[in-house]
Amino acid sequence: MTTVRDLSPTGAPPVRSGALLAALVLAVAGYQINATMLSPALPDVIDRLGTTSGAAGLSQTLFFLFSAIGQVTLARLSDYAGRRRMLLATLAAALVGEAVCALAPTIEVFIVGRILQGVSAATFTLAYLTLHETLTPQKFGRALGIITAVNGGIAGVDLIIGGWVADTVGFRGIFALTGLITVIALVAVYSWVPASAATTGRMDWRGAALLGAGLTGTLLALNEGSVWGWSSPATLALLVGGVLALALFAVAERNNRDAIIDTSVLASRSGWPLLLTTIFTLAGVFGMLNFTIPLLTQTEGAGYGLSATTSALLYLTPASALGVIAAPLVGHFGPRIGWRRSVLIGSVGTAAAMVFLVLFPQSPVITCAALAVLGVTYTGYMLTALNGLAVALAPEDKPGSLPGLNGACFGIGASLGFAVASSVVTTVSSGGPPTADAFQAALWSSGCFVALALMTALLIKNPNKHN
Repeated sequence: MTTVRDLSPTGAPPVRSGALLAALVLAVAGYQINATMLSPALPDVIDRLGTTSGAAGLSQTLFFLFSAIGQVTLARLSDYAGRRRMLLATLAAALVGEAVCALAPTIEVFIVGRILQGVSAATFTLAYLTLHETLTPQKFGRALGIITAVNGGIAGVDLIIGGWVADTVGFRGIFALTGLITVIALVAVYSWVPASAATTGRMDWRGAALLGAGLTGTLLALNEGSVWGWSSPATLALLVGGVLALALFAVAERNNRDAIIDTSVLASRSGWPLLLTTIFTLAGVFGMLNFTIPLLTQTEGAGYGLSATTSALLYLTPASALGVIAAPLVGHFGPRIGWRRSVLIGSVGTAAAMVFLVLFPQSPVITCAALAVLGVTYTGYMLTALNGLAVALAPEDKPGSLPGLNGACFGIGASLGFAVASSVVTTVSSGGPPTADAFQAALWSSGCFVALALMTALLIKNPNKHN
């Protein structure tokens, strides 16, 4: 294990950086495998709990929704309660959620467990903040890349293991496995993550409640609108209520010294272009990679007609594996060339790869090659650089505000991308089996999001001290 010899930017004492990084990798891995391992096991969930695909899909929607809410609220709360304490609390919530899902007799109980697990997404932002406050800038960049590599998936192995466990043991075995990893992470965080100093002030619970209500309403409306109907009373009520709550949130935060989000940062070109870049990037790539591509590669006639395992091995695993390799390298060079420049490199590369996916969706070879490029440009460059830039641009008196909000934008973008891609495929296919035209249209919609991300990335104004 190595020890940090130099003081961090915050003047923190030396720590064992190897042990610290190992503990944080375990912490974020607990959330990540909860997010990915269950995907191939959803049919088993439907069968064993006697539920519908809509209810199972809702459990996934709420999982990512509360991932977004947890990122923004718990990161800010950690400014007052301390990073280590919030990491332990978040992991404890995940462990309870895993136990609930493993023992769930009904889909309703299962959904409660998924909500608790979703909150643990805050481990990513808490890990970034802990590393930034503890390590030197050079060591922070490398560690950030390693943590972000986990965010892109465990080299695709998690998906394969999830499918195998579902086929042999059932979905409950997945939560037994993730629960064991969470227990190990709790012990590691307790043993190796140092306590951090807390800032003065008090948590903005009113702002947190309004923000949570706003995100819940708008994201649920976007995710369920294609199922319930975009003009249905339920969809409209959620959308209007969510927008109203977000408007009230903006008013309430205007002159609040302890605001959960620094509105001055949001209004600056250091804030809103970064957040929009995150949303548009995730919307473009997540919807394509986690919805359109699996359908395209597995659909007979209109697609490639592959099995789920073959599809994952050929089209998802290579991109994830390359991201695991690229992200630490990006983290190493990010502080040297600048996080903003790294974002631009990743954005240009991601847009270039999307061009080939949009123009040649019926070519298995070109699709595979383009997805492999995305493993470097998206998983490696974009995810790492966006997180690094959010930490670097955060106000010194509210270090958890911008990273937490940026983390929430990951969830918002993912939900938006999934909702748009699924709606496009359903609409173009006229409610029937997916068609080649539907896949083409969905890829075009994803490409438009990526193009918007490139435009907003160019607008990010990076202060000189962060160049």
